Amino acid sequence: MRRFATLFSELDQTNKTNKKISLLKEYFLNAPDKDKLWVLAFFTHKRPKRQLKTSLLRSWVTEIAHIPDWLFSESYNIVGDLAETISLVLPEPKHKSNKSLTEWVSFLKSLGDLDEEKQKQEVIQALDELEPQERFILVKLLSGGFRIGVSQNLIVRAVSEATGVDKAVIAHRIMGNWHPDEITFNELIIEESPDQDISRPYPFCLAHPISDEVEDLGDESDWFAEWKWDGIRGQIIVRNNQLFIWSRGEELVTDKFPEFETFNIDIPDGTVLDGEILSYENGVPLSFGELQTRIGRKNITKSILKKTPVAFMAYDILEWENKDLRNTLFEERRQILENLNSKISHKSFVISPLVKFSSWNELKEIRSLSREHFAEGLMLKRKSSVYHVGRKRGDWWKWKIDPLSVDGVLIYAQKGHGRRAGLYTDYTFGVWDEGELIVFAKAYSGLTDAEIRQVDAFIRRNTQERFGPVRTVTPKLVFEIGFEGIRQSKRHKSGVALRFPRILRWRKDKTIEQADTLASLNDLVEKYTTP
Repeated sequence: MRRFATLFSELDQTNKTNKKISLLKEYFLNAPDKDKLWVLAFFTHKRPKRQLKTSLLRSWVTEIAHIPDWLFSESYNIVGDLAETISLVLPEPKHKSNKSLTEWVSFLKSLGDLDEEKQKQEVIQALDELEPQERFILVKLLSGGFRIGVSQNLIVRAVSEATGVDKAVIAHRIMGNWHPDEITFNELIIEESPDQDISRPYPFCLAHPISDEVEDLGDESDWFAEWKWDGIRGQIIVRNNQLFIWSRGEELVTDKFPEFETFNIDIPDGTVLDGEILSYENGVPLSFGELQTRIGRKNITKSILKKTPVAFMAYDILEWENKDLRNTLFEERRQILENLNSKISHKSFVISPLVKFSSWNELKEIRSLSREHFAEGLMLKRKSSVYHVGRKRGDWWKWKIDPLSVDGVLIYAQKGHGRRAGLYTDYTFGVWDEGELIVFAKAYSGLTDAEIRQVDAFIRRNTQERFGPVRTVTPKLVFEIGFEGIRQSKRHKSGVALRFPRILRWRKDKTIEQADTLASLNDLVEKYTTP
């Protein structure tokens, strides 16, 4: 555990890519194999599940630290991170532990079988065996809040340098349905022919946003254009006549979409497709908000299936007749996909249509109609491109439309976390409805550091009421709030829900009387809701 805690601390203290790779490489060269597997698991969405409530952990800590809850709350508001707060308020450990990372993970998993009193005893004893940085890691894992500023691509590069195995091979091998308790590091990474996991997906090819003029991409005839769909990126895998559906978040979601259960009959064996899972009805995509009503549900009822049907919108083929096609040119892969589509009549399987254009100016006009097609914009893919691992500049580009926006008034604020702890950076905004400001959105990003400090100073001078960590603010500041989509919602007082709200700019040129109204939001709902 000490080795991993040191690694975490050193990674957190640098923003240099080469330094992070060097630290990771050293870890993968020297750590026990089981610990290496768990580190890989942490970075590939295979962390152990949270076994106890954060509120319980917090109450136990205040008890053994002999501090009142209000003092812990104030400390937490200042520090901005629960695990760091706990590691700071606890007394020095009375015992020492040399347990490995793997042993501590086993400890975490064992808590799920204990009653609350026994959990308390075990956790208190564990915290008394660890140094502050090790406590920090343990609490992060206990609370389900483990995060680290290292991309999966850096992990792949570090493992590749430590083992000599090609990066593309590593990226593929750490995908799929493996678990550290069921495989060795050697079997997963080193062996040239590890046991074949027939469900294993391929690493996704990702696109860069277009930041310059589209004309800079060169001759338009070198490119395919498609609509950029707003759904769940996924891979459909049919191997050994079995169906597997993976999300980009490396979650196996086959059971979540019963509409696809006969794909292994309709799609030939030895096929892997890349595409988007969309809410889809009568040949038209529905909003992502509709799809959200199905995400996270354990049981998909008949009423949900009827209310929110889905389809798989295929836009690439990665494996055909058990052959890896990723190094085949996209133009050729697209032809194979179109031939496959012509033989499939499944109502939940569609192919992403190519957008025809003869010039960049014509494509700009088409892009402006994206919302009418219930799309976020366009995807541009070089005809001669291979299917890369991860995000590589030059071949795949996303060209999103500008966000929708309204002007809202700041009415509530709360302090942030992490590096923004101690500053009011979490904002709630309102719009007018019959002379009253109604909450319609929360936003946490979009301001510069200088603007954050100015707004923080305003909030401190203009706090009207306090509700725990939340402050009611005198309504004087107006901000333009951008968002990708809008829909009706019974869960919100305003009756609307926004997709990806964020601050576009501080409207110092506007008074609060000039902010938008709830009626203007409802007009957007009506305009951009599927008929």
